Amino acid sequence: MGSELTGRKVLIFTVSAFAVVVGVNLTLAYQAVHTFPGLEVANSYVASQEFNTHLHEQQALGWTTSIDYDEAERVLALRFEGADGKPVEVRDLDVLVGRATSVRDDKRPAMLYYNGTFSSPLDLGPGFWTIRVTAASEDGTPFRQRLQLHVDG
Repeated sequence: MGSELTGRKVLIFTVSAFAVVVGVNLTLAYQAVHTFPGLEVANSYVASQEFNTHLHEQQALGWTTSIDYDEAERVLALRFEGADGKPVEVRDLDVLVGRATSVRDDKRPAMLYYNGTFSSPLDLGPGFWTIRVTAASEDGTPFRQRLQLHVDG
């Protein structure tokens, strides 16, 4: 019929199976550690103490943001509106576009203002993108927003 199943063959099969499992786990652990983008803040305790103050200041601005991406033209557009629905002036605008899981695709587009909209040419691949917006009002009140964008591709 076939060769006889011996203790040696069972041992080789068992050790080989465990070696594959351990090898895959080590590979996945290595990838998880080396592709993690890092910490959000340097000191989470200090950030937590300041969070509510910044939140109330930002809410008092009454701003809303919207993001659009024109896939045909490859242009990212960002709008800030006040409580009255009109465009607001912002200063110190910083936009970081990237994936939630990796910093490899992070981009900081140079946003140009025209007619109530900040825009920049930007080539984004398909999938989900996270847009982190940091700005300040005319009086220096900080504004931070994290927006999600899906590109069909």
